[in-house]
Amino acid sequence: MSRIEDLIERYREHIAPEWPRHLAGPQKTIFIVYPKAEERRLRHRIVEFELATRDARRKWVLCDLTPLFPEWMNSISYRDEYFKDPRALSMKLRTDFLRFVSDRMVAVLNGPGIDEDTVVAVLGVASLFGFLRLSQVLKEVERAIQGRLAVFFPGKFSNGNYRLLDARDGWNYLAVPVVLEENGGV
Repeated sequence: MSRIEDLIERYREHIAPEWPRHLAGPQKTIFIVYPKAEERRLRHRIVEFELATRDARRKWVLCDLTPLFPEWMNSISYRDEYFKDPRALSMKLRTDFLRFVSDRMVAVLNGPGIDEDTVVAVLGVASLFGFLRLSQVLKEVERAIQGRLAVFFPGKFSNGNYRLLDARDGWNYLAVPVVLEENGGV
């Protein structure tokens, strides 16, 4: 079995049992942790995660964050000025882009048909790297989580800490990790 097949099976085992209700948003969050080098393979097999979710009699909605930065930049009137001096964009990233991403996610989390038996799967969190911290985005959306928020996380989980793209110091988040080994390795 490949790493991705193993990860699909581990996800299947996690998603199938009855879900406790009345949990806080971070406790309803699942991080599906995989090596960053496996991103393309995972994207190619994302439908198998959907099938595992549907086999467990749950609903599935995919939220891909990958195109959000270009969409947001395209909406800015003075974008050409920011391309000339990208440092001037830093404040807008921390405020406006954060709001843009979190609003988009909340709209999906509150969308039609979303309920306590729905998995909202978030793909493309690596596209935020260098612009926003995933921890900030999750803090903005955690109250809107009804069923489960499954975050496909290219990075590492070790000693209770998540490290996106293995690049930054990790942060401790109450999400449930879906990994292949006890130490967080895949």
